[in-house]
Amino acid sequence: MVEINLWSGLRRFANDQTVISVNGYTVREILDALVKAHPALLPIIKSGVSVSVNGQIITNMFAAIDASDEVYVIQRIKGG
Repeated sequence: MVEINLWSGLRRFANDQTVISVNGYTVREILDALVKAHPALLPIIKSGVSVSVNGQIITNMFAAIDASDEVYVIQRIKGG
């Protein structure tokens, strides 16, 4: 299982949980599992989130994720 740390702004969509454990081997799989566990996150994830793995933002949805990785899902900041 992969532990996903939710950025503070996302926690309210996941019953105020800070860390959620899901099954998955890629960024796409863990995001899909996160939405399955907490459907209220779907619109936010669809509008765009950033995924940080071991301190680096990952844009490849097929990037491998290991159970030992430190994973954060961050709501994408918009502005200019």
